[in-house]
Order: sequence, then C-alpha cells, then structure tokens
Amino acid sequence: MAELSVEVAYAGPEGQAVVALAVRQGTTAWQAVELAMPRLPAGLQATPLRVGIFGKKVEPGHVLGQGDRVELYRPLTLDPMEARRRRAGK
Repeated sequence: MAELSVEVAYAGPEGQAVVALAVRQGTTAWQAVELAMPRLPAGLQATPLRVGIFGKKVEPGHVLGQGDRVELYRPLTLDPMEARRRRAGK
C-alpha cells in the first residue's frame, strides 16, 4: 500500500507542535492523532470530537489524503458573544 505524507498540528497553553507523519493509505484522522500523541505536548487531552483538516471540522473516521494537516482543536475559553461585548465596551 502507498504511504501518504500528513501532519498533525496543535497549539495551546501546553505548547505547540506540528508532527509530520508517513501513514498508510486509508488512515483516518483519529488514527493519525493517535500516532502523533507521543510527540505532542505533554498533558494534552485530545478528544475525537475536536479534529479538523485545514480549518474545517471533520469526523474522526475521515480518511486522510496526501498532504492533509489534521488539526486538534481545544475548547473555547471565552464565549465569542462575551468577547464582542468586552471589545465594544472599551
């Protein structure tokens, strides 16, 4: 089977990392995350519900293509509406 070059990216308070991987064709987004976990920041609590590819949320079972960048998203720390209210109040 052919190999694909993909990346798994994370940025957060624990640190940031972009892990390059060579995976088999047919690998899912979540499988790539699991392969990258040892090289991601310690303490990261990844969840299958918060993954995307190039800024678009995808299901954990999404099959990867050549050059895909799987991104791990973290929960919001501030509600977007509250952030707008704070900015408007200044």
